[in-house]
Amino acid sequence: MPNPKRRHSSTRRDKRRTHYKAVAPTLSTCPTTGTVHRRHRAYLVEGNLYYNGKLVVEAKQEA
Repeated sequence: MPNPKRRHSSTRRDKRRTHYKAVAPTLSTCPTTGTVHRRHRAYLVEGNLYYNGKLVVEAKQEA
């Protein structure tokens, strides 16, 4: 397997890595419950599971 003949400078390495950065997740507000949640993810509100503003799974009621 070939190896480099000369060492790459730190500037060259850093220029290559400039596009690697952390991105904050996009948040939305639910029109039904008013909670802030990550987009395209299901979220819990008081034990109920919501997705896209609709109730998907209702919490169990204990007697």
